[in-house]
Amino acid sequence: MVELQEIHKKFQKELSAGTVSLALLSILAQSGEPLYGYQIGKLVGAGDDDSPGVMVKQGAIYPVLRSLETQGLLSSQREMSDSGPPRRYYQATNTGQEALQTWIKIWEETKSFVDNVLGGEYQ
Repeated sequence: MVELQEIHKKFQKELSAGTVSLALLSILAQSGEPLYGYQIGKLVGAGDDDSPGVMVKQGAIYPVLRSLETQGLLSSQREMSDSGPPRRYYQATNTGQEALQTWIKIWEETKSFVDNVLGGEYQ
């Protein structure tokens, strides 16, 4: 029999799959400046066991950033770092800004639906 803790972890992973893309795109659209992966991770509490809500592992951020870039929603640029290896800085593209507005509407509709169902208002 599957342990309840494993079921919770699987549910959290499935739930956070799309919300991480939304959160990262939103952060980069609002930042006003390009950010690199570690900075973004700190903003979303990646790897921080005390952070509430969706847990994002620092290493999980990079595939999402690359996917968003492949879709044309982000652009990136490598820059040398004074301390350590070069950093890849990401920023939202115009297409990313437009997509974010649609994603926010989809999120709000989805959240409203789930809130209604959880509140017993599903009829």
